[in-house]
Amino acid sequence: MQIEIEKAAVLVEALPYIQRFSGCTFVIKYGGHAMTDPEAARSFARDVVLLRSIGIRVIIVHGGGPQIQELLKKLGITSTFRAGQRVTDDATMDVVRMVLVGRVNQDVVSLLNQAGGRAMGLSGADGQLLLGRKLLVGGQDVGRVGEIAKVDVEQLLVLTLAGYIPVIAPVAVDELGAPLNVNADLAAGAVAAALGAEKLLLMTDVPGVRDESGQVMPTLTRAEATALIEKGVADGGMIPKLECALHGLEAGVKKVHIIDGRLRHAMLLEIFTDGGIGTQVV
Repeated sequence: MQIEIEKAAVLVEALPYIQRFSGCTFVIKYGGHAMTDPEAARSFARDVVLLRSIGIRVIIVHGGGPQIQELLKKLGITSTFRAGQRVTDDATMDVVRMVLVGRVNQDVVSLLNQAGGRAMGLSGADGQLLLGRKLLVGGQDVGRVGEIAKVDVEQLLVLTLAGYIPVIAPVAVDELGAPLNVNADLAAGAVAAALGAEKLLLMTDVPGVRDESGQVMPTLTRAEATALIEKGVADGGMIPKLECALHGLEAGVKKVHIIDGRLRHAMLLEIFTDGGIGTQVV
C-alpha cells in the first residue's frame, strides 16, 4: 500500500505542472547516451509520447555525433573540432547527411511511433525548413558549418496542431540549396526561439552545468552563463549548449534546461517535480 501511496503523491506533485504546460510548446534536443543506449532511447520515446498525450506540443531536434564519427572512422576520414564545432569539408558533409538524414532521423521517428506517438521526420531541406548561412568559428572558415538564419515556423505549427511530433535533423540549406552542418544544440535553440517555446530541453551526458568548484548549478542566470564561457570554466561541447541557451532566452524562450539524458525519465523529473535534476538557465 505504501508504494501505491507514494505513486499517488508523485502524480499530485506533477498535477500543477501538467495543468500549466498543457498547450505549450517544448523543443527537445536529443542526443548523447540517451540516443545510443537502447533502454534509454525507449525511455525517452515513452516520455515524449506522454508529454504529447497531456497536450504539450513537442518538437525534437536530434544530434548524431557518435554515429557520424563511427562512419567517418570506417571511411578513413579524419575529423577535427574547433570550439565544439566539427570541421566539415565536402566529404564530411556527405557523411553528415547520410547519417543524420538517412539513418538517425528515421531511427528516432520509428522509436517514437513504436511508443505510440505520431512522429514525422524532417531535415532543413524540406520546404526550406531550416535556412542557414555559413558560420565562422573564431573568425576561421571551418567548411560547411552553418548557423540557422530562418526557421519556417508555419510547417511546424501545422504538424504540431495536427498531433504530430516533428523530428528534425540539423542539416540546413543555404540560399542556393547547398547543405550546411549545424550543431544540434544551436539548431534546437533557433527552433525554440522562432516558436517562442515555453521550454528548451538539452539532453546531454553530464548532470548539468558545473561551477568553478565542479558542483552542478541547479539554476544559472544569463550573466553567470556568459561568465562561465569567458573564464573557460565551460568548454568543449558545453559552449554550444550555453550559447544556445543564451540565444533562446534572448529570443523569448521562457526557460532552458540542461539535463542528464543518461538518467531514465530525466525530462519528467526535471519538468514535473519541484526539485528538478539538472540545470535551468533563466
